Parts: sequence; structure tokens; C-alpha cells
Amino acid sequence: MDQTVRLLALKIDVDTYRGTREGVPQLVQMLQSHQAGATFLFSLGPDHTGRALRRAFRPGFMKKVSRTSVLEHYGLKTLLYGTLLPGPDIGRNCAGILRSVRDAGFETGIHTFDHVKWQDHVTGKDAAWTQREMARAMQRYTEVFGQPAPTHGAAGWQMNDAAFVQEQLWGMAYCSDTRGTHPFIPLLANGQTCCPQLPTTLPTLDELIGADGLDTDNVADAVLALTQADTPTGHVYTLHAELEGMKLAPVFKRLLTGWQRQGYTLVSLADYFAALDVTALPRLAVRQGEIAGRSGTLAVQA
Repeated sequence: MDQTVRLLALKIDVDTYRGTREGVPQLVQMLQSHQAGATFLFSLGPDHTGRALRRAFRPGFMKKVSRTSVLEHYGLKTLLYGTLLPGPDIGRNCAGILRSVRDAGFETGIHTFDHVKWQDHVTGKDAAWTQREMARAMQRYTEVFGQPAPTHGAAGWQMNDAAFVQEQLWGMAYCSDTRGTHPFIPLLANGQTCCPQLPTTLPTLDELIGADGLDTDNVADAVLALTQADTPTGHVYTLHAELEGMKLAPVFKRLLTGWQRQGYTLVSLADYFAALDVTALPRLAVRQGEIAGRSGTLAVQA
């Protein structure tokens, strides 16, 4: 990467029906007003957010819920989808919104088909299950956009080796499914390598708010402190349509302004990848690891 250009890629995870309808349009407007690039990764099937309440028994989950005001950010109706209320089909009901993001000049890609199903089960599933879920997402993406997705960013940073292989079979040039410190080529248990990973390098707002004295008034300053110093490969920041696109929009506006004052060019994953020397990327394993402020384990750069 050119050391004279500071790049920060914005990766936007869109998890829910409400986030697609309300958060995505607001994010498009904010990004356009700052002349910032970004990659929107869409959940394309049913919104079954209510089923995530099964995680209540996972260590740290209820603590995270209490810190980040899940009800306030997601709304009661969303928290009932897939349980007391049928889950609306995001890809079918919101196809026009999804295409409007592309038409506004932003990169789009796959987040998942069923967010809760993928996040809660993929690490324990076999290749057949994984390929079936990924095929559903790709089919729906193609129906909406008229062409295959260029990239994939896993729901909840949950992956297995079969999912990495499927990305390679799709011919994707890069994906962003992991957490880490710099781009790398994943090395699987069988010795196979797959398409380069552009891991999320910064903590997310929901991991920070409510911890160590951080709240909506000062969390932007905490993130900006992490990006002040130069790094060889810049950063990838993951935001959520349900948070930065809605009630945390003022925080995101402060981040956009702050990053630009720090000299960053805010780009899509595609533009971030284009600036890399792929031949110099290290080959590293992916392990299951913990991230401060997030319950459970996720795919982490070894």
C-alpha cells in the first residue's frame, strides 16, 4: 500500500429489515455528504432477529445487551421477528433500496441469507450446510442485482473452512469475514489457501459503548485515538446500519469528519484492496478467538 495515502475502508453490515429500510438510506446520504466510499454488505433473506435471544445463555451476551440498549436501537418489532412475528424477507421486500445503494455508486456484497441462522450455527456445520446457505445468499443477490456478488463479509464474523473455500470457488478477489490487524491470505487446516481477507481492524461501537467509561458523547474520540498513528495498511472499520445509520448517526458523523481531518481517504473494500500488494500478503491461519466487548468467539486472524 502507498505509504503516502492513508486509507480507511468502511464496511457496512446490514443485519435487519428495519436497518435496510431506515438505516441504509441515511448512511448513503451521510457518506455522500462527506464524499466517502463504502461497501454495503446485505442480509438477503428473512429477518429472524428475535431468534437471537437464544444467545441469552451465552457468557457475556446479557452484559452486552444491557450496555448497548438493544431494544432502543433495534426496536421491539424487530426483536419479535422469527418468534412471535414472521420474519420479513429483506431481499424481496427491499430490493429497490438495495439497488439504490449500487446506483449511488457504492460497492455492494453479501453479508448472509439468514443472519441469525448463520451466526449461531455455521461454526458447527459441515460443507453441505455451509454451501447451501451461501448458495441461497448468492442466488438472492443475483436476483436483486442481476450479477453475482463481488465480495462477502460473514455475519457475526462467523466462518468455517468450507465457507472460505466457497468464496474461492466463487472467484472472489477479496472478502472481509475476520477480525485482525492487517490483510492476509487465510491458510486452512488442510493447507489450502483462499482469497485474501481484509479483516476488521478496529472495535465496533457496540463493543465500546458502556465499557471503560465510554458513551455516545466520547466514543468517537476513543475510536479516533486508535486511528491517529500511521499503520502500513490503514484500517477497516465495520459499522452497522442499525446503529450508525440510525440512533448513532451523530457519532458516525463525528467519525467521518475526524478521519478526514486525520488525513484518511474513506474508501470501499474494493478500493482498499486495489491499493494492496497482494504478492506480499502473509499466509496466516484463522482461529476462533474472543474480542473485548463481544460475546462468544469469532473468526480471528492468528
